[in-house]
Amino acid sequence: MTTATATGDATQQSQPPAKKRGRPVLDESESIRQELISQSARLFRKKGYDNTTVRDIAAAVGIQSGSWFYHFKTKQDILVAVMEQGMQRSLQEIEQLSLADLPARLAFQRLVEVHLNTLLAPDHDFIAVLLYEWRSLDKPARTRIIALKDRYETVWEQAIVALHASGDWAMPTPLDKLLMFGTLNWTAQWYRRGTGISIEELAAQCVQFILRTKA
Repeated sequence: MTTATATGDATQQSQPPAKKRGRPVLDESESIRQELISQSARLFRKKGYDNTTVRDIAAAVGIQSGSWFYHFKTKQDILVAVMEQGMQRSLQEIEQLSLADLPARLAFQRLVEVHLNTLLAPDHDFIAVLLYEWRSLDKPARTRIIALKDRYETVWEQAIVALHASGDWAMPTPLDKLLMFGTLNWTAQWYRRGTGISIEELAAQCVQFILRTKA
């Protein structure tokens, strides 16, 4: 063996092992966490929170039941995560609208369209879970979700004030607002995409029904 060869071998042996390619561990962990939230939302909507087990969720994601607890301590924690993610997405959607630049009625209709799209999109189970599993939350969790809900309703309140000022909604009462959200949210029980009416057409008819006036 020559000196040069020996030196080259020693250099190769002293070099650190090459790093494995692929996503960092943190990214993989976050990906699993998001899949847990998504699959949990789907199962909670389909089976109900009480009837969905940790095993159901783990099986849907394709992980062992024990691995589930690395990301969430309890099933209550994941229910909160589902609702928070749903509200945050909804907030992001409506806060991106430039409502101040639109006539009051059109601004209101844009809000209705976004609300319905968020509620009725085939892969959006989050808001439906929020609507129908609210009683499953413990008191501290409700406080967190209510804070997001208040931000969401503030945008609507501003639009309703503009409607009143423009004369499009003569005298909206607190009961009117409850009936408004009740009307919109109930569409999750019966609306099916591809059955003859688009979200935009549905939104226009909802606006006409809520305001009791034609455009």
